[in-house]
Amino acid sequence: MMKAGSRRDSRLARFAPGPEPARAERRPRVLIAVNSDWFFLSHRLPIARAARDAGADVVVLADDTGRGADIEREGFTFIPLSLSRHGVNPLRELTTMLAWLRMYRQLRPDLVHHVTIKPVLYGSLAARAVPGVAVVNAVTGLGYVFSGYPLSRLLRPIVTALYRLATRGPGRRTVFQNSDDRARFLAEGLAQEAHTVLIRGSGVDCSRFAPAPEPEGTPVVMLASRLLWDKGVGEFVEAARLLRDSPPRARFVIVGRPDDGNRTAVPVAQLEAWVREGVVEWWGYRDDMPATLRSATIFALPSSYPEGVPKVLIEAAASARPIVTTDVPGCREVVRTGVNGILVPPRDGAAVARATRTLLESPELRRRYGEAGRAIALAEFTVESVVERTLEVYRALLGARWTYMHGNGGSARAYAH
Repeated sequence: MMKAGSRRDSRLARFAPGPEPARAERRPRVLIAVNSDWFFLSHRLPIARAARDAGADVVVLADDTGRGADIEREGFTFIPLSLSRHGVNPLRELTTMLAWLRMYRQLRPDLVHHVTIKPVLYGSLAARAVPGVAVVNAVTGLGYVFSGYPLSRLLRPIVTALYRLATRGPGRRTVFQNSDDRARFLAEGLAQEAHTVLIRGSGVDCSRFAPAPEPEGTPVVMLASRLLWDKGVGEFVEAARLLRDSPPRARFVIVGRPDDGNRTAVPVAQLEAWVREGVVEWWGYRDDMPATLRSATIFALPSSYPEGVPKVLIEAAASARPIVTTDVPGCREVVRTGVNGILVPPRDGAAVARATRTLLESPELRRRYGEAGRAIALAEFTVESVVERTLEVYRALLGARWTYMHGNGGSARAYAH
């Protein structure tokens, strides 16, 4: 198998240095840089489709976990980059930064859209080597560096200094998914207010995630996410234990797989031990989330992680499932206590159990919360609205260059499919 570096060089060859048409005489080149290929497909594919269909030459830069061919089948150029999402080795990080710099000089994009922390930091610095390039930085939650772990406190001064460099300057916009993160960046001087935009989440395709009757039989309480301690897996299991021997009975189901690149991943051995104990079921990874959510009676995500807006919460709301989640930034953007679910304090398994019991005891409350969640998803979180808002940012930054793209700025209506 060809190594990542060789695959990257072969794809970059088509952008070899040499005479190139002036920007006004070629298709605008939009580069979308994310941490991994699967994340691009799950969270940014509709935006890339919209830019492509509006006339842009779309290039995707990401770590290759085996989904690069799926990206190229969409008509995009995929350039793999070995990217350690949580690595802190100075030599390796410097090597990665230099690779970004070389690629940006060769690709000469008109606009770059960075998503997640390392693409934002490294890509924004590399973009300074490309004259006239527009930069969109998406802050999809504050993540590990802004958590309370000892290593995160050591890294935070370095990261905040890099954020200041990444967000400042003409032709740059920073996109936030929730108002809490935006307020924190502004308070700490990490972004300039005039250059910030609020676009809540990645959106949901409400035609795929649609209401369905509750499953028959014993109610199913479901957690679906990357299996990290910070996502509230431990609190979910604690709630399952507290409710195991008291009516009304329920099945507690965990869906997902551990994120081996994350320091807070739940070990597989621990998941298997819980299954043997009989406290939860573990269904593993499921790629058909609409069908998976139809199997749930109640959805729970007791996360303490500094989220942007968890996509799975929007999907659960669109599926008309009542939700139990934590009163933290990102989660409270989707769920409102007494409207479409119940917010509980973070790291409190007993509170998760009480909220879950309230919903288990009342089919009418579940129905009412589910209907309200569906209405919220349709009004505030459709993928079409997210795509349109993002294209507005592209249009504002590219100005006259956008008029090349079929003269209409594109449309979001078909890009979720």
